[in-house]
Amino acid sequence: MSTPGQDAKFFQRGKIEEFRAELHAAESKDNKKFQKTKTVLKKIVANITMGNDMSLLFTDVVQCLGTPLVDIKKMVYLFLVSYGRSKPDLIHLAIPNFIQDCNDRNPLIRALAIRTMSYIPIPAVTDALSDNLRHCLKDRDAYVRKTAAICVAKLYAADPRRAEKSGFVEMLRDLMLDTNATVVANAVVALSEIGDRQDGVIFKLNLATVNKLLAALPESSEWGQVYILDTLLRYLPERHGDAELLGERIIVQLQHANSAVVLTTIKALLYLMNYMENRQLIDHICKKMGPPLVTMLSSGPEVQYVALRNILLIIQRRPTVLKNDVRVFFCKYNDPIYVKLAKLEIMYRLARSENAKEVLNELQEYASEVDIDFTRKAVRSIGRLAIKVESAADDCIQTLLGLIDTKVTYVVQEAVIVIKDIFRRYPGKYEGIIPSLCEILDLLDEPESKSAMVWILGQFANIIDNADELLDDLCYNFTEESPEVQLSLLTAVVKLFAYKQSQDKVKELVHKVLKWVTEEVDNPDLRDRGFMYWRLLAINPAAAAEIVLAEKPPITTDSDRMDRGALDQLLLHTGTLGSIYHKNPETFIRNAAGKALRDSPALNAHSRAVLVPLQRSYLPGSAPIAVAGPGPREPQAEDDTAGRPEPPSKNASEDNGAVLIDESDKDSQDGIIEDDHDDDDDDHVPVKPNHRAQPNDPYSNLDGAFGNYMADAPKPMGAGNGGKNELDDLLL
Repeated sequence: MSTPGQDAKFFQRGKIEEFRAELHAAESKDNKKFQKTKTVLKKIVANITMGNDMSLLFTDVVQCLGTPLVDIKKMVYLFLVSYGRSKPDLIHLAIPNFIQDCNDRNPLIRALAIRTMSYIPIPAVTDALSDNLRHCLKDRDAYVRKTAAICVAKLYAADPRRAEKSGFVEMLRDLMLDTNATVVANAVVALSEIGDRQDGVIFKLNLATVNKLLAALPESSEWGQVYILDTLLRYLPERHGDAELLGERIIVQLQHANSAVVLTTIKALLYLMNYMENRQLIDHICKKMGPPLVTMLSSGPEVQYVALRNILLIIQRRPTVLKNDVRVFFCKYNDPIYVKLAKLEIMYRLARSENAKEVLNELQEYASEVDIDFTRKAVRSIGRLAIKVESAADDCIQTLLGLIDTKVTYVVQEAVIVIKDIFRRYPGKYEGIIPSLCEILDLLDEPESKSAMVWILGQFANIIDNADELLDDLCYNFTEESPEVQLSLLTAVVKLFAYKQSQDKVKELVHKVLKWVTEEVDNPDLRDRGFMYWRLLAINPAAAAEIVLAEKPPITTDSDRMDRGALDQLLLHTGTLGSIYHKNPETFIRNAAGKALRDSPALNAHSRAVLVPLQRSYLPGSAPIAVAGPGPREPQAEDDTAGRPEPPSKNASEDNGAVLIDESDKDSQDGIIEDDHDDDDDDHVPVKPNHRAQPNDPYSNLDGAFGNYMADAPKPMGAGNGGKNELDDLLL
């Protein structure tokens, strides 16, 4: 074994003929312990690493497979993995050596051979692999078995039908009951890879197998623990007690030092909590989940960001997890901007009347930062805080007025935008600050802020003495403004006319704007609105005034929360890319299978009301596959079996063991199964069903999962499903 650093001399560009000559020379008798062969192969592998094409040496390198040294075999197999696919006409030269090595006495060589064959998806190699893989799955050595388990997943990716017909999937099921924890973990990984394919079989677990997997959890590596915990999402609890028992068994994994294990444990707990009814246990789990999440914030900025994006999802579903830890999310001076923005959103989500003063002081400090984007978000968060927490509205208004006095352009513009929303949230309460806003009219040069100011002038034209003059000045460059500002000016001028229709100056202004809109503007939305207002004013000015001055519903930021069904679906991807993007993986990963909560008698009423149906792709001509085998049979609920197609054979149905692999599963095809059970939810509050979900539209239930990270625009109160009817989700 060479020491580190000595192999650097091999990373030099070489010629094919030189390497071939050296390989032939190494076959001489003075090749002590095949040292020369090893040296030449190291040079070839080094050139492959550097990106040089060594495929012309295929036949010469394959001849080295007869060497008994493991180091040489490793390098030859690495060569075959690199060029085996591109040489289908020569790969038959290596097959006899593959078969010979699969029967070698050394388990390392057996595992190496079977692994290399699985990397070469060529029919000739696949045929040889099928026969030997069956023996390796039952090998006496655990290392060979765990390698063979991964090879089944690779074979399934290359030829799904061969893997199914040869019974390899069933053999993987048997490996889940192996005595070696590493073999169990690899079997779980392989079945998960197969089950995550859209054209793959459906991988489910029963309670007996779950208990065996959890028994292997302490002895598994961190990588194995992540996969075993993730596999718990494939188990469907039929009773509340089953979910509660599993939650108590895995909660200890929250103390693990590896952040991936912690996040996967949290994902499993969040999933199981949908099937629990013990409120004390749910509160205990929520309390236990907080410290590990806080601990991850002491890691590097990349890990912090992953944790923060997951926390943002978790606190929308279970805000009690971190309701008293808002100080943890205060920004540090050296935090990257993406970490600061993530913390800013979480601070707002956790804000309530008890900590609003503390959060406001922190946001006020951020409003004076040098980073413009961060400052803008901080100012906007102050306005959102005022809308969310009524008791803090007065302090937020004073803070915003103080920021306006700084006369910093981008700060003033953001302040005007949020003040407009505050006026709508608290009508008739803060109109006294309008004179201060009129003084900074000249600082507004962005469409959104100018549009907000125009709305204020039109809405309160009855209490602004010189509203006509201000609007007239703003209309000076009407045709050059953005469509957003033009629409606001048009509506504001009509409101002004409704208030002061007796003044000749106002009549002239309205006529001028309507003439511009209908004759000189190309925007169809603006032109159509202009014609509508003109006809309303011409036919019935009183009706026009009644329309534009109608009482508007107060707004709230509660509706910017994600839809409950989409949130439950995203939480099944905690710790993955889906939790970073806040999108389901099937929307950005080709052939990824979707996940969603499944109905059972133990599922609480809230989650059942917003279940998201999934559509699954199937291979053509596929038939139901029931994986038979030893093991206890789990009792099935009547509702879970009603209306399903008969299994392919009676024996297969009766012998159904730990894993059910069924390509025609009704849960996946038809979405929700109607259930007659009326179990109480953990919230004890009814939720309206989500009728917006369309089975044929994978994007129909994502709503807030798409769009900007900062959901800045408040919406009318009561919009969406995220109102104030979920007691466990609210802090107030």
